[in-house]
Amino acid sequence: MDWSFLIKDKDALCVTTDSRKVTPGCVFVALKGEHFDGNDFVEQAFAQGAEWVLMEDEEKYNRLPKEIQQRITLPFREGNGVGLIQDLARAWRRYLALPIIGITGTNGKTTTKELCAAVLSTKYNLYYTQGNLNNQLGVPLTLLNITRAHEMAIVEMGASHLGDIKELVEIAEPNCGLITNVGKAHLQGFGSFEGVMRTKAELYDFLVAHNGLIFRNADNPYLEKMLEETITNHQSPITNCLCYNTGSMPEGTHLVGAYNSENVQAAICVGKHFGISEDQALAAIRAYVPSNNRSQFLQTEHNAVVVDAYNANPTSMQAAIEAFSHNQSPITNHQSDCYILGAMRELGEYSHLEHQNIVNMLLERKADKVLLVGEEYKETTAPYPIFDNVEALCERLQTEPLSGYHILLKGSRSNQLEKVIPLL
Repeated sequence: MDWSFLIKDKDALCVTTDSRKVTPGCVFVALKGEHFDGNDFVEQAFAQGAEWVLMEDEEKYNRLPKEIQQRITLPFREGNGVGLIQDLARAWRRYLALPIIGITGTNGKTTTKELCAAVLSTKYNLYYTQGNLNNQLGVPLTLLNITRAHEMAIVEMGASHLGDIKELVEIAEPNCGLITNVGKAHLQGFGSFEGVMRTKAELYDFLVAHNGLIFRNADNPYLEKMLEETITNHQSPITNCLCYNTGSMPEGTHLVGAYNSENVQAAICVGKHFGISEDQALAAIRAYVPSNNRSQFLQTEHNAVVVDAYNANPTSMQAAIEAFSHNQSPITNHQSDCYILGAMRELGEYSHLEHQNIVNMLLERKADKVLLVGEEYKETTAPYPIFDNVEALCERLQTEPLSGYHILLKGSRSNQLEKVIPLL
C-alpha cells in the first residue's frame, strides 16, 4: 500500500493501538482481540484528535457516519490490523533510511540490546526497542517510534514459532545484526532444537541476501554452523562478518553471572564497528544498571538476591544455576544458598525431561534450600516443596520468612516470581 499520504514530509509519527492514548495528530489502529475491540472506539479517537484511523472491521466501518469514513485508511481485511501496522512500519523504516541493528537469540537478546544501546548512545542519537516489544506487533510499533532526529536504531526480535524471524526482518530490514546464541526455548512452537536454529538463522538469511553485516560470537559452534549453512544456501562465498569471543566478565559491572560475558563482548564489538573505543564502551557498560528483572543483584535487609525472573528456558536456567553455584555475584556474609525456581513454559513434549534435568542439577549441588513453583515440577523426583503458584509461595514466605540466604530467583515470566521480592 502507498503510505505517502501519511508519512510524506513527517519528522515523526504517533501511532497507538490504545484509544486512551490518542493525542492530536495520532494514527489510531483499531485492533480486535479476545477481550477488546478497538473498532468500537473509532469515533472517540477522532474526538480526541486522531488524524487517521486504521480499521479491520468492515461491518463496523459501514455503520460510521460518512464524514468519519473519509478519514479511515483503506483497504482493510478482517483480522488484519496487525498486518496494516507492519506494512506502515516497513514504509516508515524505508522513508527514514537509517542504519538498523537487528538482535535475536534464545538468551541474552534483551540484555545485549540494552548494552549495545548504552554503548552506542555515547555517540549517536539512538532509538532502541523499549521493554520486550519484540514480536509481530512490538517490532512495527518500535519502528514507528523512530523519528527523523534519530541517527540509528536497535530492533530486538523474538520468536516462538518457525518463520517468526523471517517475518520480522522483512519488516525491520536491518542493515546489520547478531544472534546472541541458540538454546532450548519455545520447543513446543519450534518442534525441536533444530527448529530453533533454523528460525534464528533467518536473520543471517536476510543479512547475507542483502549484503548486510553480521556480528558473531566465534566461540559458539552453533552460530558458525548456522552461518555456514546460510552462505551455502545463498551460494555466497563472501559475507560481511565481524567476530568477537565470549571472553570473561570485566570487573565493575552491575550484571550478575559470567554468562553475561558474551553479551558484553557483543556490545563492545558493535561499538567498535561504529567508532566507539573499547574503553568508552566498557565505561558505558559499567554505568549500565539493569532494572528489568534480568541479571540483577539486590541486597535486602535479610538476604542477598540474584533476580533473573523475566524469562527462563532450559539453557538459561542451567546457566543461571551454574553461575549462582559458583558465587559469581557480589555476595557477602551469606553462607547458605537458596534456589527459588519457577517452571519453564512452552516446552511441549520436552517439559518433563527438562524440569527433571533442573532438579538433578539441584540435587548434585546439595542445595541448602529449594522452593519450586509450578505444577511441572510435581511430575519430577524433586524432594523439595512445590507450590502451585507464586501466591502459594508468598503465603509460605509470610509464615516462614527467609533470612541469611544467598537466593537465586529464576523462572519464566508467567510465574510472576517478582511478587516474592518484597518478602525476601
